[in-house]
Amino acid sequence: MASKESFSHTFAVCAYKESEYLEECVKSLVNQAVKSKIIIATSTPCPYIENIANKYDIPLFVRDGASDIRDDWNFAYNSADTDWVTIAHQDDKYNEFYVKNMIDRVKKLEAKAKGKDVTMFYTDYMPIKNGEIGKRDINSKIRRFLRIPMKSDGMAKSAFWRKATLCLGNSICCPSVTYNKKVLGESVFTSELKFNIDWDTFLKLAKVDGIWAYVDKPLSYYRVHDGATSKEFIVSHKREIDDTYMFNQFWPKWMTKLIMVFYKKAYNTYG
Repeated sequence: MASKESFSHTFAVCAYKESEYLEECVKSLVNQAVKSKIIIATSTPCPYIENIANKYDIPLFVRDGASDIRDDWNFAYNSADTDWVTIAHQDDKYNEFYVKNMIDRVKKLEAKAKGKDVTMFYTDYMPIKNGEIGKRDINSKIRRFLRIPMKSDGMAKSAFWRKATLCLGNSICCPSVTYNKKVLGESVFTSELKFNIDWDTFLKLAKVDGIWAYVDKPLSYYRVHDGATSKEFIVSHKREIDDTYMFNQFWPKWMTKLIMVFYKKAYNTYG
C-alpha cells in the first residue's frame, strides 16, 4: 500500500463571488496535519478570489459559462490531477485531521478488501452557527443514526446497505465526501436535479461495486447562514420538489407523502 506521503489527494474549493468565509475554508485546508494539494475553481472570477488564491499560493481554475452547481462541481473535480478529490464548499471548514483519518481508513479497508476499491470516503459533521461550531441538532442526529451501517466493514461493501442509509433522507454531508477519481472517472456529477444533486449522486455511487469508507467523527463543519444555497432552495420550494423526487426512488408515492410531512421539519435548521 502507498504511504501517506504518496497518497494523491486534492481539495478542490468551489468559490462563488465574494464569500466572506472563503479564506476561513482555505485556512482549514492549508492547516491539515497531513498535507494535500489545494486548488480553487470558480465560474465567477473576481479580484477577491484571485487575491486569496495568490495569498496562499493556490492554483486558480476559471470555468467559462454561466454558474451552475453541477457544472461548477464537475469542473472543480476534473481540474484536480490526483486520484482522490474532495469538493470543498467555500462556506465550510475541515478538522485538521480530516486527511489523516481519510488515508488511515481507506488503507485499512482496502488492505482487508481483497481487490475491492474504496469508491468514496466521508465523515460525520457538525454545524457552524454564528461563527462557532454548534451543538448537534435533531437533523444531524437522525442522519448520524442512518449512517450506522457504514461503521461495519461488511455493510460498507454492500450496495443494499449503502442505499439503505439514503432511503430516509440524504444522510451524507456533501463537503465531507472525498471521491476516488481513479475508479469513478471524470465528471462524477450527472444528476439533473438542482438541489439534491449530491443525494442523487450518492444513490448512483451506492450502486457502484466497491466500498464506502466512513469515519464516525465530526471532521467537517457546514455553515448555516442566510446566504447558504440550502436556504435559497427552501425559500423557493425547489428543495421540497427535489426531496419528493428522491424519496420516490425508494418508496411508493403514498409513503413519500407521509415521509415528507416529517422530513420538511428538518428545513427549520435554516429557519
